[in-house]
Amino acid sequence: AVQVGALAKHYDVYIPDLLYFGGSTSPSTDRSPGFQAECLAAALGKLGVDECTVVGFSYGGMVAFKMAESRPDLVRSLVVSGSVVAMTDSISDATLERIGVRSSAELLLPESVKGLKALLSIAAHRRLWFPERLHRDFLEVMFTNRKERAELLEGLVVSNKDATVPVLPQKILLLWGHNDNIFNIELAKTMKEQLGEKTMLQSIDKAGHLVHLERPCVYNQHLMEFLAYATAEASKESAN
Repeated sequence: AVQVGALAKHYDVYIPDLLYFGGSTSPSTDRSPGFQAECLAAALGKLGVDECTVVGFSYGGMVAFKMAESRPDLVRSLVVSGSVVAMTDSISDATLERIGVRSSAELLLPESVKGLKALLSIAAHRRLWFPERLHRDFLEVMFTNRKERAELLEGLVVSNKDATVPVLPQKILLLWGHNDNIFNIELAKTMKEQLGEKTMLQSIDKAGHLVHLERPCVYNQHLMEFLAYATAEASKESAN
């Protein structure tokens, strides 16, 4: 909500619920980020959106990378936080071992208030306190479609031998919590080098995986600066 208020003053903002994260479902059995990206691009097309900047966090960042790869005509620039281009075997195994859980579902699909608190303690740099009632409400509202979401997590992981870093033409900002315990800053630095010279990395101190919630004002400042820069560069390119 903090990002929406800041952005809507200057931009047309579209906030999609990805499949199985809201009321949207599909008869398809495809649970890949690529399919999510395909559906999102189709929805934007129906709304008459010809070009856009995609901002993605965590799972949404993986979908954003897929959108940028498959639809460079639609995605003008890209902002990603706490995510990876592809969740390889090695990244998945190393992340789970570092956090100390057996599977992504165990961490990301909590079934109890205790599990939710454990997720928040890992995802945030500083302790986030909520009344017990809010924890229960959050569980009820945010963790629906458990079977399908577990399948989405399974559909994320690709083998190291099949993983490639795409050549993306877009200007990209990796906007990171410096203390991200899930996808750490070293992973972001490696990804920046792999993605090339059009990619910038900006880290935010005293913030973890939930950087946009922990340091919203700083996050918004960097986001707005990048959007202004990307818009100005696009105007220059179209003029030439």
